[in-house]
Formats: sequence, structure tokens, C-alpha cells
Amino acid sequence: MQEEPFLGFFGGDVHRELANHREQRPVTPLRLPDGRTGWLLTRHDDVRKALADPRLVKDGQLSPLGLRPQLPPDIYAATAQNMLTVDPPDHTRLRRLIQGSFTARRIGRLVPAITATADQLIDELSTPGSHDLMSKFAFPIPITIICELLGVPADDRGSFIEAASIIVSGPNRIRELPGAMIGMIGYIRDLVGNKRRHPGDDLISAMIAMRDNGDQLSEDELVSTVYLLLLAGYDTTANLIGNGAWMLLDDPTRWSRIRADPDQLPQVIEEVLRYESPVQLGTHRMATEDVTYGDQVIPAGSTVLLSILAAHRDAGRYTDPDAFDMGREWSPHLAFGHGIHHCLGAPLARLEARIAFTRLAARLPGLRLAEGFAPRWRASALMHGLDELLVTTT
Repeated sequence: MQEEPFLGFFGGDVHRELANHREQRPVTPLRLPDGRTGWLLTRHDDVRKALADPRLVKDGQLSPLGLRPQLPPDIYAATAQNMLTVDPPDHTRLRRLIQGSFTARRIGRLVPAITATADQLIDELSTPGSHDLMSKFAFPIPITIICELLGVPADDRGSFIEAASIIVSGPNRIRELPGAMIGMIGYIRDLVGNKRRHPGDDLISAMIAMRDNGDQLSEDELVSTVYLLLLAGYDTTANLIGNGAWMLLDDPTRWSRIRADPDQLPQVIEEVLRYESPVQLGTHRMATEDVTYGDQVIPAGSTVLLSILAAHRDAGRYTDPDAFDMGREWSPHLAFGHGIHHCLGAPLARLEARIAFTRLAARLPGLRLAEGFAPRWRASALMHGLDELLVTTT
């Protein structure tokens, strides 16, 4: 059995690399950085099935790849007890409790804050010249809204945002990661304690107060859930905004169509989620028994990685999958997962993207890509987003 090097999938033309495997070796053995063998699934039907396969479990592991920073045990405990890292029955219990607080009404109340944040950032982008739309627009919107949602005090947001930026930055700031994680968990613990003493109209206070037949979230579960909401809602939404802006600006006729008819945006956002998904790989699973995908038996105990990007370009599932089609009829994708781990924050991500593109089109109709701009993807084993998105305003 010939193994592929894991890191080879996450540089260069990732879509071409994944297409080769989807077509020639859809269940690919990978040599993980810690020396073990993992398995990468690339066909849509396999990935969708695996996302909901009860034989593939999260098992509370933070990372299967041997890439974890050295952290105290209590820090790991405070990051590994959330919906994304546990299996039923713990997952069922946590999701039930959190869903009671993470309501459509609470999300809907964020519309003024999202709009005001986008407009404030656009004010700065309005200065004629070249700007990086990632650092000046795509990243600031979701982190600002997460702070608003969680109830992070305005005076603390600068340090909170800096720590979050380090945590999602990947290998570029790996040496700073342990300190950022320790600081972030310490801050969240203090924030949860303050919300217990002085509850407000925010998500943390709502989760503290939530009860279900006497059940409630433990301290570590609260801290871990806040940590999850931060990471899941920050990097993924920033990539959705950045990837979408690039696709719309890469062809001036697309940008013109959005300016003329912003009501198209919900449909266009779904195509962005399919074509350049913000998530490159689904979080890992572990096989609890021998499982068969395609004609390959994956041994029990193996790490299983699911390629969302490859699944979304599978011609067996999508018509002309390598074309970005703004008018594509609704075709369900896997950008927010599938099964019990389907992303709880999907409505908020869609809302932020729709408002972001609406305000950009209304206020910066002449926005265009900087001359000679070529996309360069950020190094990440999980996320799929641009290093920068250089644009010109006049």
C-alpha cells in the first residue's frame, strides 16, 4: 500500500490534486505527520455517508494528526467538551441544551450590528487605492459579531480578537498558539464567571440559564462551547465572505449582476459554499470497527478524513461541477456538514455573507480586483480561504 504525504494535499492546485484522487483513488491512504496512516475520502456519496456514519466517531480527540501544541491538561479539557468533539449520548445532550439558546430570534436581532459593522469597514475601504479585503473586511465582520453575540465587553474585544486571530492563523503563527489558547481559555472562564454573577442579554448568559429537565452545561462544557462558537463562526465565515468576494469580482459580469439584483445573493452564496467551500476537510473521525468505502476496507482504529472540497466537485453528484454557476438550481452541499454534526451556526454565516455582499455592492459599485491579483490559499489542514484578497477602490 503506497501512502500519500498528508501535507501534499494542502498547497498548489488543491482542486486538481483532489480530482486526481477522486477519479483514480477515491479512498486514499495518507501518511499523517505523527507517522500513522489515515484515510482520505473524496467522492461525494462516500463523504456524505461518512459524515453521518455512527461507526465513525469523534471520540473526544482534539487532533488526530500529531500537530497539537503542548498545553496543560486543563486547557485541553476546556476545549474538548463541545458538540464537535463528542458523540451521542453526550452530543445529543449538549446540542439540545445549546439549541435552546441559539435561536433564530437571537440571530435575527444581529442584523443591525452586522450592517453597522460592514458599513464601518466599508468607510475605511472607500479610500481610493489598494486594500486587502480579507484583513480589512472578511475577518473583522465575523469576529465582531461573535463578540456581540457572546457578550464580550467592548473594551476587551481587541485582545480577544488578537488571540482568536492567532488561533486560526495556522502554521504562520504556530509558536504563538499555546500562549493564545491559554489566554483565550482563561479569558472565557473569567467571562463565564462574570456572566453568572451579572447575566445579560447575550448567548453566554442564555446558555448558563438554560435547563432541560434539570440538566445544564458544566463549566468546562460552557467554556468549550464558547471556544467552539468562536472558531467555527470566525474562520469559516471569513472564508465564505472572502471566497465569495473573489468569485464575484473575478468576473466583472458577476459583480454587475449582483449590483443590479442583490436578491440573487442567497442562491449565489450557496454556489460559493459548494464551489469554494470555506471548509477543506471535515473534522476527523475514528473508525470503531472495520468499515468499507468503495472497495477499500478501512481498519478499525484508523483516522478518517473527509474532503468537502473534493465532494463538491464530483461530477457524479453535480452537473458541470468545475463551473461557478450563479444560476445553479438548488443542489444540497456539505459545506455545513451533514447528520448530527450539521453546523448550528449556518443561518448566521449565511446572514453575515448576504449583508456583507449587499453592502459592498451598494456602496462600492466600482470595486474590482487589483491588477495582476492571483489567489493564494492559506496553509491549513481544515480551512479553505485566501491569504489575502487585494482589491482596488476608486
